[in-house]
Amino acid sequence: MTPSPDTLTNLLQTIRPDVGASRISVRDVLSHIGGRSFAAVILTLALVLVSPVSGIPGTPTLGAVIIFLVSVQALIGHDHLWLPQVIMGRSISADRMSRAVDWLGRPAGWVDRHTRVRLPLLTTAPFRLGTYVVALLMAASWPLMEILPFVTSLSAGAMSLMMFGLMTRDGVYLIAGYALGAGLYATLLSVALDLM
Repeated sequence: MTPSPDTLTNLLQTIRPDVGASRISVRDVLSHIGGRSFAAVILTLALVLVSPVSGIPGTPTLGAVIIFLVSVQALIGHDHLWLPQVIMGRSISADRMSRAVDWLGRPAGWVDRHTRVRLPLLTTAPFRLGTYVVALLMAASWPLMEILPFVTSLSAGAMSLMMFGLMTRDGVYLIAGYALGAGLYATLLSVALDLM
């Protein structure tokens, strides 16, 4: 059984493509981080969408579909993640993934240095399940937001904070993710209403 990474830096190094690989698939990523830590899986996908990889057409939508499926399975109590083979086989360039890991490396180090167990009650049920519901709803909005530059990345950033909080039992990051997400969607709703 693959142990789940316990820091953001370890998570990024875990998903770095193997030397000599030309592509890395969803199956490869899951085999590296394990299929039992739903928060780590969602965090990985959200981090990829924070990075420049999100600029590849269709990537936010694919990430949204996977996160939606993972969130549903977390909510219904599955103990091991399942994804359709058509999704497991999707891949991106190993070079793009390596550059994304490098791009995220410095902020990941800062986050790890400022992480500890805080407000752990917020990372347990029922709050934990509520976070998966929010992640599901956020991911459902990404296909519509893909045409808006950087908006999906901001939403993925909020989700990354939330899932990192769950993974490390740091409620401060969980609150920060909720705050960023609430601010982003409130702004989008205000803009939409002004345009109507």
